[in-house]
Amino acid sequence: MLNLRQLIRKFGIVPLVVTLLSFPAAAQRVELFGGYQFTHLQPAFNANGWDASITGNFKHILGITGDFSGAYERGVHAYTYTGGPVLTARLPVVQPFVHALFGGMTVGGGTSSSTSGFTMMFGGGLDIGMRKGIGFRVVQADWISTNFSGTTRNRNVRASTGLVIKF
Repeated sequence: MLNLRQLIRKFGIVPLVVTLLSFPAAAQRVELFGGYQFTHLQPAFNANGWDASITGNFKHILGITGDFSGAYERGVHAYTYTGGPVLTARLPVVQPFVHALFGGMTVGGGTSSSTSGFTMMFGGGLDIGMRKGIGFRVVQADWISTNFSGTTRNRNVRASTGLVIKF
């Protein structure tokens, strides 16, 4: 079992700080998202997995998100841990949003050991309200830029869908 220090060292400090900073926004509105994701990473990693995030909204349209995900293909895994600002249009039924997320990615498994690097995600999506406090994320699409040991790869994408719970 990993302790807090090992988790910070393994997964990075950025998402932890982002998540902790989002708690003051809890008095105004917190959104939890969880669902399915498909990830494509250069050159040929096409994997299914999960995506989860917590968003604290400071203002009606401005918030901060901590996003965590895992994708798996043939014994190889890719975990992301990112955070950053999100802008949401608060329309009556639909809520489109855009975000810029920064953090890290760890890739490992198979015949190689795990390696970590810097990750940026730029994207957005569309939520539809189903009932008070519950929504459905029709789509969240992100362009992903990774940098592992000085090698940058920019032809990466992620698409997610799932449930949103609002407090």
